[in-house]
Amino acid sequence: MSKTLNTTVERKRPPPVKVLSGQLRTAENWGTADSGDGCVIRLGRGRSLPVSLVWMQGTVLEVQLDRNTVLLMDETGTFAVQGVNNIPKGKPCLSQGVVYLCFPDLQKHSKSGKYVMVMGVIQAVSPEPVIRAVKMADLSELAALHRRMWKLEVEDLQQVLA
Repeated sequence: MSKTLNTTVERKRPPPVKVLSGQLRTAENWGTADSGDGCVIRLGRGRSLPVSLVWMQGTVLEVQLDRNTVLLMDETGTFAVQGVNNIPKGKPCLSQGVVYLCFPDLQKHSKSGKYVMVMGVIQAVSPEPVIRAVKMADLSELAALHRRMWKLEVEDLQQVLA
């Protein structure tokens, strides 16, 4: 048996890090703008954590389908999610890659209280965090529980990683 060696060097990203928008807003850029290289977030007591792929949760404030963007808000501020129409198949409500299939009550530029999770690559950290979506799911059914636990989940994971 022979192994075929892969001669192409593929850039691998670490697993997503749970973060709050406020942490990204005060982070230091790691690479060039729009490179997707990520940033370094400060955790306090001299600790820091490099991140490029993030897991965030928040309430949908505005949907801009013509701009392929959703504005979300967590307990520390707002953040933009781009590429929502291009999310790969996964959850049935997103299988056609269009946000309004998952959120049928939303019209363009409307408001909603839907609570969602999003995983994505950091595109910008300031003045407002922007991530390019890789995955998005509706957590509204158990929103109260998810909201209460989110900050604790973020803190717990960051303590383990730092």
